Amino acid sequence: MSPKQPFTLIFAPEIREHLNSIERKYHGSIRQTIKEQLGYAPDVQTKNRKPLEQPAPYEAAWELRFGPNNRFRVFYEVDIEQRQVSVLAIGIKEGNRLFIGDEEFTR
Repeated sequence: MSPKQPFTLIFAPEIREHLNSIERKYHGSIRQTIKEQLGYAPDVQTKNRKPLEQPAPYEAAWELRFGPNNRFRVFYEVDIEQRQVSVLAIGIKEGNRLFIGDEEFTR
C-alpha cells in the first residue's frame, strides 16, 4: 500500500502581511509546523487542531494552535477532493486577544 499524497498548501496573499507582524525568529518554525500539521491530515481534529464555529476570522473552517504557550493561530480551509489546504490567516493570541496583521479580532 502506497502512502497517501500530501495536501497542497496554498497561502493567501495576505499571509505575507500577517507574518510581518510576527517576530522574524518564529517564521521558520511557523512554516515547518504548517507543513507538518496540515500536509497530511488537516481535517483530523486534535488537541491543537479543531473545526471552528462561524463567524470565524476570515470565515475559516479550521484553526491550528501552536508555538510558545500555543500563541500562534493558523486559520484555514480544507478541500478533500482536490487535496488542498488554503491557509487564510496567521495570527497571535495574547490572553483573550487575537491579532492578525495589524487588526484585532473579537469573537
